[in-house]
Amino acid sequence: MKSPRVLEDLIEALRCVPGVGPKSAQRIAYHLLQYDKAGAARLAESLDRALRSIRRCAKCNSFTEEELCALCGSARRDSSQLCVVETPSDLLMMEQTLAYQGLYFVLMGRLSPLDGIGPKEIGLDVMQRRLAGGEVKEVIVATNFTNEGEATAHYIGELLAAKGFTVTRLARGVPVGGELEYVDSGTLAQALRERRALTQ
Repeated sequence: MKSPRVLEDLIEALRCVPGVGPKSAQRIAYHLLQYDKAGAARLAESLDRALRSIRRCAKCNSFTEEELCALCGSARRDSSQLCVVETPSDLLMMEQTLAYQGLYFVLMGRLSPLDGIGPKEIGLDVMQRRLAGGEVKEVIVATNFTNEGEATAHYIGELLAAKGFTVTRLARGVPVGGELEYVDSGTLAQALRERRALTQ
């Protein structure tokens, strides 16, 4: 028996969520329609409101409802440091460390020439215009440690070092609480290369 067209459209629409395949999308759609119509209505309303209200921050490119996000609008942040991350969720993770008090720039992606994603597609021209203001002294590159993230970090490093900026990269290595026998050899090798002196 063929499902109603509207239901098929709903299942197909749910598949746009990362990690949701055909079966998961079908389960979600059936659950919402069968058991939680109020939740489905709330979800639809919230999604519609977010699509109409959320835009990009004029300075950091992250999500906001105003011209500037709360971080960029705060006078308590250190404007001499700019941390470059791939996504708003990466920014959130950095904030949860409570170890960084500077400002951010969100690329909304990473370089991937095979997919047609170049410097302009990830907003590097916007980032350079922001850096032209002269306040930023250090750029901290916090892209992911994937091949594309590394290529993006390398590109940003060369681009900005040539313009006189201090460019640093997040360190890699053994995780806090990690035991060496369970750490993969690539991570252990990187930790060895990035070792530093013990402080007294």
